[in-house]
Amino acid sequence: MPRRTFAALTGIRAIAATMVFLYHHRKYWYHQLPEIMSRFFNEFHTGVSLFFVLSGFLIAYTYEDKPMNDHRSYTRYLLIRLARIFPIYLLLLSVKYIDQGFPNATITFLTYTLWHGFSDRYNLHGIPQAWSLTVELSFYTLAPLFYYLSKKSIVKTVGFLLLLLLVTLGIGYGWHAWNGNHDLFFYPWFFVLNGTFSGRFAEFFAGILLAHYIQHQRPSIPFPQRYRTWIGVVASLGCIYFISLFEKTIYQHGTDVIGGLLIRNLLLPVCVAWLLYGLITEKTWFEWLLSTRVMVLLGNASFAFYLFHINYVNALTYKWHLFPDRNFTFLWILAILVYLLIEKPLYLLLRKMIISEKATEN
Repeated sequence: MPRRTFAALTGIRAIAATMVFLYHHRKYWYHQLPEIMSRFFNEFHTGVSLFFVLSGFLIAYTYEDKPMNDHRSYTRYLLIRLARIFPIYLLLLSVKYIDQGFPNATITFLTYTLWHGFSDRYNLHGIPQAWSLTVELSFYTLAPLFYYLSKKSIVKTVGFLLLLLLVTLGIGYGWHAWNGNHDLFFYPWFFVLNGTFSGRFAEFFAGILLAHYIQHQRPSIPFPQRYRTWIGVVASLGCIYFISLFEKTIYQHGTDVIGGLLIRNLLLPVCVAWLLYGLITEKTWFEWLLSTRVMVLLGNASFAFYLFHINYVNALTYKWHLFPDRNFTFLWILAILVYLLIEKPLYLLLRKMIISEKATEN
């Protein structure tokens, strides 16, 4: 039987965050690396895909469809998820705005609520990488429903998700036909497929299906009995390589082409889910490494690192000192401190308050 705790899945978050760091800093190493490595770095934005598949699995595995029991359960579930990401994000955003000045009221409102992630015009304002938090929150909001539906019929659930994509595109293009959609909400189609939950639902859904597999062990397509982890690693790296083949130059993304985009959105999630299954069910040196205390600590601090690795915090560290690794190590140290001293205590406090409210209701 699979283990009930997944230390390796926490550790792998550090790898995903490192991939995104290398992606955003790749321009500094273009002329020092072989072309194939530069092309790989161009596609290391796929670290976000790893986060999405992992979120799909962990939310489905942890909560299943329990939040669907009643409105209080759902509200409590959603508040706990908000308590996990909003406090540190709002704190960092506020510090940035206080230091650099607040933007106009529209951008301020959109970035504080994370609604800016629905707009191709505003999604990189504030903390640019926070666009992915909008995708995550969209998933958190709908996840219990998707899990409930997937227990009834996977085909119907996929149909529902495709309908959600069509509705999203319809809103964006209808808005555009009506008044030009100046702020580019849910428009154009490339933005929807690249930067919204409606376009990237397959990554989360792959994680949900993995949770079904782990919990019920009734697969329609059985996994091999050996080398699951390494098959997942090779398959995931292979997907990234195939995406890179669509790059027109080493300065562009393979996902700028529909072929590369579809591989990232549809095929890579399956390979990542396979990798996660291997880490859950197999004992390998890779699983051991990801489960060490150091890697688990880095995985827990990966959210703060993700918010720090470009833009405001990283720019501040550059003013202080620029290390040869583009402050990679220093940012991890800072992220660990923020996680231990601010993020974790604040989350535990808020979670305790939310759960104590449940006890009061009972």
